[in-house]
Amino acid sequence: MKLVVCAYHNVGYRCIEELLRQGAEISLIFTHEDSPTEQIWFSSVRELAEANRIPYLTSSINEPENIEKVRKIAPDFLLSFYYRNMIKPELLELPARGALNLHGSWLPKYRGRVPVNWAVINGETETGATLHYMVAKPDAGDIVDQEKVAIAFTDTAHDVFGKVNEAAVTVLRRAWPRLVDGSADRIPMDLAAGSYFGGRKPEDGRIDWTKSSVQIYNLIRGVTHPYPGAFTELNSMKLLIWSAWPVAGSGQPGQVVSLKPLCIGTGDGLLELRRVQFEGGQEQEATACSLSESDRFA
Repeated sequence: MKLVVCAYHNVGYRCIEELLRQGAEISLIFTHEDSPTEQIWFSSVRELAEANRIPYLTSSINEPENIEKVRKIAPDFLLSFYYRNMIKPELLELPARGALNLHGSWLPKYRGRVPVNWAVINGETETGATLHYMVAKPDAGDIVDQEKVAIAFTDTAHDVFGKVNEAAVTVLRRAWPRLVDGSADRIPMDLAAGSYFGGRKPEDGRIDWTKSSVQIYNLIRGVTHPYPGAFTELNSMKLLIWSAWPVAGSGQPGQVVSLKPLCIGTGDGLLELRRVQFEGGQEQEATACSLSESDRFA
C-alpha cells in the first residue's frame, strides 16, 4: 500500500502520526514552507517527516515535475490533511484507490477556506471533521466518515480548532482500516444543503458597531489569538480587541457607555471590552486605557 500525503498544520501532523501508528507506509509527503508573515503556533509536518525519515517536498504538488514524481510512485491513495493548495484534477486521477481530503467542518456545511473561523464568527453551536473523496470542485466529493464537535459560546476559534483536530484523528482512526480493506462508505454529498466560504484577510477583522453585541463578540472570538484579531479605530488609532463579552444595555453604536467596565454601544446590546491593544503597543486590560465617555469607536 503506497501513500502520497499532502499535509500541513496540526491536523496534518496528527493525521500522519495516526497513519504511522496504524502501520501505513508513506512514500512521499508534500508540505509548505512556513510563511514569515504568519504566526506559527502549530506543529511542523516537515519536522515529523524528518523524524520518521519520510521523503518530503515543500514545493507545490501541482508543479509538473512533482506530478511526474507522483505518477512514478503510482500510489494507492493520495491523502490531503490541511494542505493549502487545491490539487489539480490530473493528480486526483493517479492514485489507484482514490484521493481523499480531511476537511475541518461538518460537510457539506462550510466548504472552502478557514471553516473553523467562519463557524465561530457565524455563531454556530457545532461543526466537525469530514473525510471525503476529492473531486475537481472543492470539498464536494463523496463522504467516507465524519465526526461532530460542539462549539461552546465561550470557545475561541483556537479552542474549536483543537476539538476539530481531535475529531480528525478519530475519523481517520475509524476510516483508514475500512479504506484499506475496501469496506469504506461513499456517501454522496448534497451541496444544496451546505455552504461555501472563502478565505479571510486581516482587514476582514474590522468591527461594524451597528451589528449586535453578540455578532461582534463572535467576530472577536473567531479571529483572536493566534489569528490577526478584530479591530476598530479610536482617535485615528487602530485598536485590536482580543477579548470581550456581550452584556445587556443600550447605547449608540461605537459610543463609550461606561469606563469600568469598559462598555461600548452596538446595534443591539453593549459589548464589554476586556483585553485590547493599540497598534504598536502592548496588550492590556481594557480598563487601563485612558478613555472618556465622550469617545466613540469607528
